Amino acid sequence: MSFRALLVASLFLLVSALPAAAAGPSVWGESPMVKVLPDGAPHAQATVHLTAARNEFVSFQVGLHGGDPGLRGVRASLPSLDGPASIQGADLTLYRQDFVTTRRASVPDEPVGRWPDALVPDVDEIAGEARNAFPFDVPAREARAIWVDVHVPLDAPPGDYQGTVKVTADGVHEDVAVRLTVVDAVLPSTPSLATAFLAWPPHLCRAHFGGRTDCSPQELEPLLARYQRMALEHRITLSSAFPRVPGGSGRWDMPDLAAFDATWGPFLDGTAPSRLPGARMTSIEYLGEYTPQALTDFVSHFRERGWLSRAYAYVGDEPPYGNSWDEIRQNLSVVNQAAPELRTLLTTSIQDLKAQHLEHELDLIAPLVNYMDGAEPPYLGDQREQYTGYLATPDHTLWMYQSCMSHGCAYGTNAPENKPGAGWPSYMLDRSAAKARAMEWVTFLEGATGELYYQSVGMLASAWEDQFRFNGNGDGTLFYPGTVQRIGGDTQVPVASLRLKLIRLGVQDYEWLKMVSDAGDPDFARQVARELIPAASQVSDDGAAFERARLRLIQRYLELSGARDGQTPAVKPGGDEARTSGCGATGGSHALAGVLALVGLALATRKRPHGASARP
Repeated sequence: MSFRALLVASLFLLVSALPAAAAGPSVWGESPMVKVLPDGAPHAQATVHLTAARNEFVSFQVGLHGGDPGLRGVRASLPSLDGPASIQGADLTLYRQDFVTTRRASVPDEPVGRWPDALVPDVDEIAGEARNAFPFDVPAREARAIWVDVHVPLDAPPGDYQGTVKVTADGVHEDVAVRLTVVDAVLPSTPSLATAFLAWPPHLCRAHFGGRTDCSPQELEPLLARYQRMALEHRITLSSAFPRVPGGSGRWDMPDLAAFDATWGPFLDGTAPSRLPGARMTSIEYLGEYTPQALTDFVSHFRERGWLSRAYAYVGDEPPYGNSWDEIRQNLSVVNQAAPELRTLLTTSIQDLKAQHLEHELDLIAPLVNYMDGAEPPYLGDQREQYTGYLATPDHTLWMYQSCMSHGCAYGTNAPENKPGAGWPSYMLDRSAAKARAMEWVTFLEGATGELYYQSVGMLASAWEDQFRFNGNGDGTLFYPGTVQRIGGDTQVPVASLRLKLIRLGVQDYEWLKMVSDAGDPDFARQVARELIPAASQVSDDGAAFERARLRLIQRYLELSGARDGQTPAVKPGGDEARTSGCGATGGSHALAGVLALVGLALATRKRPHGASARP
């Protein structure tokens, strides 16, 4: 061996024997469309770019990786976003993401183990109390994330805003820059998409009162009101969240209509406290007796208060399994004779409704998403044309809903369409962020104007540990019980899930789709939605694709609405544009230029892997 070769070999052996350099902790900005799993790798993204309309919520995450030493005593703050004015206080909320450990996957190929879902607030959005989000630790070689909500006030002047998320830990001080463009457009406080997410009050009793099942209305009403307020701020309505009489009949415990008005009138009138000024419930379920007198009294009072158009009688569920067709006929007959102004709702398909000759008796039909754009007979393909005749009748309405059929309702079964990178919209906590945001896009594509969800607090009592129900993790549970023992503070409040945030993004997406349509180009809105979701069973896991689609809608809306010159400086995006998040409407030609730049860069980077919804 030559001297040179011997020297090189010796140096190689010497270097190989040296200990590897320790990997340090990492802090980065992250899209809301990524689920940061504990075994995820660190990333480098120093700046978060957001675009939002006034009265819109946008979100992002701050990712953290412990590296070899881990992080101890992590705290984070976002004091303000400053520009033409200052966005601060209750309009900026930081959350520590907590995990739910799954033991069985909702669908094959999803990891089993810890999934981020519960969002413990630093200062909660309902009572305004400090909670125990911080400090927390990040173990060595593991990842965690902080969720950040930004609500743009209704009176925020258009322009560029900047701020910094300051992250500290033992021996660590890191900043994540935030740039927000507020544009001269407004999202309504009450969404155009009606929603009826159900909530069974006894579940709240068990979760918040130590397993009790005998909570009085006086105990439950303040708690139910807090859940309703949180729901409205996430742009959904809890249409059945009212105290019930003991015994399991499901009828509401309402001593008189005046008492009802005192507690729930503000939520129906839009005068309850909210960061969304004037936000109103978009639906309310009739939960009284199915007797002529009770129905007549209800209709008379709700007509007088201006609430009747949002009320409905749920005359049956998923016949013939939930209710028999004979039961449904009886309920329809009573309501239609005693209270013909009260809408009647049934979860079924138009094919089954016609087979029972009831299409002229029902006001509001809510088919499964699997039956509207199905993957197998008799619902193979888009069934929307089947509903045209029904909807031609004045006051007939189409809603939609998803259920356990999107993942398989019994253990060991699975919807075969749920292949990697595809599958149905899903509110399961171990599905991608894209799946949780998709339902409202499909609802728009099918021409539906409302969404029903069968339960939102189904496993509230065990939500922190286990939500496996109907073969899915999180099926029918979108909240966590924020007890004082669990999150600190003095007042019991609901704790939002990450999925609830994604649903809000979906509802806001529906708003933009509708705005583009109403502004004069419904074909473009449908084109964008259909390119994103070719079929209801083919929802991609590419979270960045949702952000790109949203940017395209914004661009088109600005072209249609006519942007005014000089209002908003352009956003000059930087870094990984697949991570640009929180798109909103914009006004002003300079703002339009910024959005166009975002659109171009987002489309140019659409094949990057960064848009994946769960970090491996």
